[in-house]
This record gives sequence, structure tokens and C-alpha cells, in this order.
Amino acid sequence: MRFEVLGAVRVRRDGVEAELGAAQQRLLLAQLMAHAGRPVPMEELQYALWGESPPASPANAVYRHIGVLRRLLEPRLPLRAPGRWLVRDAGGYRLNACPDSLDLLRFRELVRRAREEGVRGTAGAVPLLVEALGLRTGPVATGVPVEARAHPAFDALEREYLAVLKEAADVALSVGAGGRLLAVLHLAAGEHPLDEPLQARLVRALAATGQRAAALGTWQRVRERLVAELGVGPGSELRAARREVLREAVRAGGEERALPERPTLVPDPPDDGPSAADGSAYVRPAQLPADLAAFAGRRAELDVLRGAALSAQETAATRIAVVSGMGGIGKSALAVRWAHGVADRFPDGQLYTDLRGFDPGGEPADPGQVLRGFLEALGVPAGRIPDRVEAQAGLYRSVLARRRVLLVLDNARDAEQVRPLLPGSPGCLVVVTSRDRLTGLVTAEGARPLVLDRLPAGEAREVLARRLGEDRVRAEPGAVEEIVARCAGLPLALAVVATRAAARPHFPLAAIAADLRTAQGGLDAFTDADPAGDVRAVLSWSYRALSPGAARLLRLLSLHPGPDVTLPAATALAGDEPGEVRAHLAELTRAHLLTEHTPGRYVCHDLLGAYAAERTARDDSPEVREAAVRRLLDHCLHSAHAAGAVHAPFWRLCPPPAAVPGARPESFTDDAGALRWYAAEARVLAAVARRALARGDHAHVWGLAWALERFMDRRGHWHDGAALQRAGLDAAVRCGHRVAQAHLHRALARASARLERYDDARAHIRRSLALFTELGDRLGLAHAHRCHGWLLDRLGAYDAALDAVGRALALYREVDDRAAQTGALHALGRTHVRRGEHRRAAACFEESLVGLTRLPVVTRYAEAGAWDSLGVARHHLGEHARAITAYQCALRLYREAGDRSGEAGTLCRLGDTYLTTGDPGAARTVWERSAHFLVRTDPTAAAELRTRLLALGDAVPAPRLALVRDA
Repeated sequence: MRFEVLGAVRVRRDGVEAELGAAQQRLLLAQLMAHAGRPVPMEELQYALWGESPPASPANAVYRHIGVLRRLLEPRLPLRAPGRWLVRDAGGYRLNACPDSLDLLRFRELVRRAREEGVRGTAGAVPLLVEALGLRTGPVATGVPVEARAHPAFDALEREYLAVLKEAADVALSVGAGGRLLAVLHLAAGEHPLDEPLQARLVRALAATGQRAAALGTWQRVRERLVAELGVGPGSELRAARREVLREAVRAGGEERALPERPTLVPDPPDDGPSAADGSAYVRPAQLPADLAAFAGRRAELDVLRGAALSAQETAATRIAVVSGMGGIGKSALAVRWAHGVADRFPDGQLYTDLRGFDPGGEPADPGQVLRGFLEALGVPAGRIPDRVEAQAGLYRSVLARRRVLLVLDNARDAEQVRPLLPGSPGCLVVVTSRDRLTGLVTAEGARPLVLDRLPAGEAREVLARRLGEDRVRAEPGAVEEIVARCAGLPLALAVVATRAAARPHFPLAAIAADLRTAQGGLDAFTDADPAGDVRAVLSWSYRALSPGAARLLRLLSLHPGPDVTLPAATALAGDEPGEVRAHLAELTRAHLLTEHTPGRYVCHDLLGAYAAERTARDDSPEVREAAVRRLLDHCLHSAHAAGAVHAPFWRLCPPPAAVPGARPESFTDDAGALRWYAAEARVLAAVARRALARGDHAHVWGLAWALERFMDRRGHWHDGAALQRAGLDAAVRCGHRVAQAHLHRALARASARLERYDDARAHIRRSLALFTELGDRLGLAHAHRCHGWLLDRLGAYDAALDAVGRALALYREVDDRAAQTGALHALGRTHVRRGEHRRAAACFEESLVGLTRLPVVTRYAEAGAWDSLGVARHHLGEHARAITAYQCALRLYREAGDRSGEAGTLCRLGDTYLTTGDPGAARTVWERSAHFLVRTDPTAAAELRTRLLALGDAVPAPRLALVRDA
């Protein structure tokens, strides 16, 4: 008999493959093979087969499957006989296999012998390792259901195989036998394209067999994929492999010496990798916008900027370049084109932001908000970012210390907006674009100024040729000359004209020049003494070519505070049917008056936005504009309320007044959709709240603050959340809404505690408790008591925390709010865990889960949190199999909800349990997956987990179980 799991799941009897029957039987046998002769508990088999949806009698179903498999394996076996291969053992089942009957055991036996052989002499180990690796015929457990192949047991086998492959490659390369593993390395590298140690060995093996060009080509492809998918460059092991290939190429005198990318200009970071001063893991951001394919000209200016890039690598100070010029002159396009050209000289990443210094539809970006965004992009968790701008700037400079980073600060208003964003490390380069010359930066910071003028006629002609084709431009030189003159050398104006001409390839350019000649109007802010500098003529000409509906939409879009707009928001502004608005957006995009920068999200150049604002002020009555803004505000408020009600149904939301006709708020069917909506709309909602605040629309301000509270808390947006809630509280006070005041005091207590402002938190929760008591609002009072308990728990006052949450639970029972009762029980259990009372904690979590199952609507987030917490309690009680089951339930729910942060935390705790039960392979599997998620959400935790993974090599560290996540 021969069992195989290292590839397709098969059983061969006397060389003939047996038919394994139903998928569940194949999966059951694969599980037993993967555990390689060790017993698998019945509970684990049941979960592997059915997850959280087992049949009525799962144990009986397992017995039936075992019986069928026994008869398949041993056709002559008497009924109910125990059989030779599948045996009962330790409350479960075991495959009674040996190296001669199971490929996995044969694989391990060959690896063991190879390691023994290596003690005597490395060369003798290579044939054994080649034979072992040849046993794998494809991905582990091929043939079982796809979702089942993600089981930790199968993942662990894949990791084991990869570890042996890397070990074998090192052994083979050390004795000059790398070619013997080249085929298997190619296959595995294709299956694991982001496994840098594996790719590094493939690079070395290719070079060792004389394929240096292929080795460098492989390195380059891996580098491009790492940047594209993860936003990081190659790590130390992959860089070291490349250096070895290059050194060998130089020694050999081959042509490959020309292949490296500026090796003298891009020094490799230290092999131990960067380490931020604040202890966080460094993330290499790649934030540059897409380059403009039709960019042309500006050769002299590009040379100036390239000189600045070289100076940044030679000087001991940060270099700054300021690119200034009028709107539409092409500052941003130039900066982005240049940045893409020199990005590889700054191996620690690129940061980009639009400072919106001259945004006609909103306020300039706040340096504090930009700093927080940069710090998060550099790997600092949101909850660890200081509140004050000065402290943020200090942390920012510390994170960038000794790094080469390229920063593009686009559309700055003045020097004061830029100064907090300047790094202090030598070798960094900052390029700032602005309509202002920013003489303060030139004088005080030594910035190099570059003033953009209009494109020379030759380069303007090149722009038209790039967009329209050289033949068409050459055919009408006089018309081209007039178009260039009337577009005033402005790249934006040239682009608008060229787009119009490209849409009509048979339309003579002379007619386009005549239209420009007779067009009227001009943008006052963008004119000079030369009549040819009248940009409004170009824009009005393009505007007049729009359909009436698209023109009206363009005008009304100028009322949106930005930074971008979606179809639902545009529909609310227009008050039209979605199908009509979609067609108008497509028309505006085709005319290059809007850009769909990501699917479904549109932006407008600020020069066009200014023109649209002028047109709506002139063509639309104040009543029309006011109605559009009101529809937009109602759209955002009611959408936020609907999302909040789905995402956090335990928290009561005050129903907003009825939306005006045409607002068309969005609706949500589940918490995952609500969470995706908030993640995409967070910046827009902040801008809408600021617009409502400036207009004095108090109900919209406090309504948004209340509806977005739980989103902002769970996503770690604590600074922005506190600011919005303070504004909401002030608005609620102004309009005398005491219920909103009470809730927002409670929200501010939580946000203040998140930011470790505990005195403020105590003051806010006391005021919330007092207001709810005065109002006689028992449900609101229960929420406040629960929040008070959370605060006390955070401060370590566990007895008082239990008392506060107990009061909340009693009130929830009085008002019969069963959903909130489950949350309070979870909170009680969390505090019992911190007190070491794990039996009481488990009882609370179990009661909470029972309550959740009886609710008509349950958020997966709440249910996942309860299962995760129950796993913690069971782990501490020594009930490890039950803890694993609880964690697996939590993982499924977190994945369905799209909560990667919650999934990462549960995976980390699941690994602790696997390690405690003596299964370091499974622990490694789930920890590696957790670290992959944490790199993006909490790099500091990811670095700590990586340290524990490294320790799994020879010694197993003591488990360090994280506390239960917040309820």
C-alpha cells in the first residue's frame, strides 16, 4: 500500500490507484496523512470536515467515513473489523503508516539521512535531498476542496517542504551542484513569488550554472513584484544574492556588468535592515502617482531636478527643491515625471501628498494630518502617533533618520505648511510644488528654486505631437502655431485642446484654432498682460462642447469639498437619476475634465475646479446651489448613519431628520460592506464635516460625529475621531440637543483614553453619566456605564470596572436590549481575563455567544470578538483543543467581515496555543500569516512576531499570549 499527500491525495494498492470516493472521505484521509502517523482527535477531524456547520451527529458521520475508507483500502476486511491502516487511537484516529507506505514519512526519512550524511561530508547529502524533494508532485493535498487546503496542517507541510528545499539548495550550492535543484527551485519560486529567501537561492543557482543574465533578470522581476504588490524593495538576502552575481560577472569580465541599476548611486541599506527610533518596523512606501504618458518637454527643468537628486546623495543635509509657477503650468506633472525617473536612487521609499494649498473647493491640508498619514505609511501604528504636531514632526524625523527617502509635496500654500514635513536626515530629497515662490524655504532652508514658465513653442508643439501624432501636426503648421500661441504655453490648456482634437481625427486643426480665436472669457486668476494668456477661453471652449447635463454636473461638482467624488455623491449633488449621472461622468472623463483616478472615484484639476465654481456662481441660482449642498450633506449623514447602524448595532444612533428628496443615501447589507465604505470615504467625510461646520449646519456636524464614532475607534483614527467629536459636541451644545451632548461626551471619553488623556476621559464620562441621569435615558446611561467600565479596566481598576459594567448589564436587561447585553457580557469577561479569573471569563463569553445567536441581526465583528476572547480563556484553562476551535471560528468570521487586523490578532493567539500543544510547525504557519497582515496594520507587532518566528529554529520560546482584544 502506498499513501501520497505531497501533491495529489492518492492511495495505490499494488501499483493501482484506489478510488477514494466522496470529497469528505478524501479530505479525512488527507488529514490523517498530514499528521504522519500521529493520532488526530475526533474534534479536530470534525472541524476539518465541516467547520462550524457540522451535521446533526458529526461523530457518527466520521465513523461512517472511516468505515467506507477501510473497505476501500482493505476490500476483504470483515464488517466492523478494526483494519490495519486506519486505527482508533487517543480518542481519535491514526493512519498506521511507515516510510515505505507514506510519502511524507519517506520524505522525512530521506532528509534525516541526508543530515546525518552531511556530518560526514556534504556531497553525499545532495542525492538524498534531491530524492526527497522529488517526492512532491504538486501543492500539498491537491484534490481536497480548495477551502480545506488552507487548513494549518496542510500549510505546515508546505512550509516544511520549502524549508527543506532552501536547506538543500544551500548544501548543493556549497559543493557546486546547484544545477541538480534548478528545476525544483524554478517550480517552487513560481508558486511562491514573494518568498525572498527562496528567490535568492534561485538567483544563486542560475548564476552557479552560468546563467548570470537569467539570474539578474529573475532578481529584477522579483524586485518589481515586491514594489508593485507590497510597496517594499528586496530584503538583505535577495540583495546579497544580486551582489554575488555582479561580483562574479565582473571577475568573469562578462557583459552583465552593464545590467545593475546605478550600483554606485544606490548604496544598499545595512543587511540587518532599518530600525526606527520608535521601535517600529520600517515600511518602504511607494506613494508616487502614475506618470503622465503624454508628458513632453521640460528637458532643462528635468536636468535641474536631477542635479538636486545627485546633490542629495552627496551632501550631509536634506536637499529641497521648490518648483513654482502659475496654475496649469505643469508643476505637478514635472515633479511626478522626475520623481519616477530617480525613485530607484532612494531605496527607502517615496512619500507623496497633495497639500491642496490653492484648492478652490476646500481648505489647505493640515500639516498634522499629513504627518499622521506619512507616519502610518512608514509603519507607525495610528494609536502610537502623538497628538501635537511638534511631537509628530519629531517622531517623523526619527523614523526617517539615516534613510534615503524621496518626498513630493504637491501644491503647497506657503512655507509654514511645508516646514513640519521636512525630514532631518542627510540624503533625503524634498520637492515642493506651489503657485507661490516659497521664498521662506529658499532663504531659511537653502531650497533650490525652479520657476516654471510657459512651455517654449517647440516643446508646446511636442506636446501636441505626442497627443495627436506627428503626421497631423506636421500637416497644418500654421494652425498648430496659432493653437500653441492661444494656449499660452500652458500644458493643461494644450491637453484640453488636444483631447478635443483627438476625439475628432478628421476635424481640421485650422477650425480648432478659429474656435479659440473667437472664444470669449478668461480666468481672472490666471491671466497676464498678454491676451494670449487667457486660459478661460480654452476652458470655456471645452465647456461649451459638453451636453447640458454634463455641464450642469461639472458646475455642481465644484460644490463638493473633495478630495474626490463618487457616483453616489455626484448623484446627490445633481439630484438626478444614477444612470444619467453615470453617463455625464463618463462624458466629463472622456473630455479630460475629470479623471477617474481609482475605479469609481473622480478628481478634477483645481484650475478646472475654479472655472466650474465661477460657472455655477454665474449660471446657477443661490437656491440651486444651496439645494445641491443640502442634498450632499444629507447624503453623507444618512449614509454614515446607515453604515454605523450595520457596523455597530449595539450602539444607539439618533435618527437624523428625513433626507431631502434626491439625497439618495447609500444602504448596506452587512458590516463588511459598511467597513469598506468607511475606509474609502473617510477623507471625504472629514471634508464634508468641515464644510457643515463652516456653514453652521450643527445637526449635520453632531450627526456625523455620532454616526462615525465606532468606525473611527475601531480603525485607530483616534486623533481625527476626537477632533470630530469635539466639533460635534460644540454643535450639539449650540443647538441644545442634550441627548447628542450626552453621547458625544461618552465618545470623547473613549477617544481621550485612547490618546492617554485620562483626566479628560474621566471628565467626559462623568458629564455623560450626569446628563443621561438627568434625561432619564436608561439605555444611554447603560452605554455610559459600559464605557466607564472600559476606562476603569484600561486604568487597572478591575473591581470598579466590574461594578460599572455590571450596572450597564442590569440596565440593558431592564430595557430589554439583548444585543447590548451580549456586549456587556463580553466586557465583563475581558476584565475577568485580566484578573486571571478564566473560568468566569469563559462563562461570560459563552453566555455572550448564546445571546448573539438569538439576535435577528448579528455583526460578524461582534461574534468574532466573542469567539476570539473565548479562545483566550480556554487556552489559559488548558483546554487547548477547544481553544483552537474557538480561534478558528473567530478567523472565519473576521475573514468574512474583511477585518484583517482582527484576523492577525487571532492568528497570533492561535499560534501560542499550537506552540503550547507541542506543534511548532502549525505555530509557525499561523504566525507567518499573522505577520504578513500585521506588516500593514501594526508593523511593531509584526517585528515582534518575526523575532519569535526566528526563535522557532532550534529553541521554542515560552508562549506569550496577548490579552483579549477590546469588546
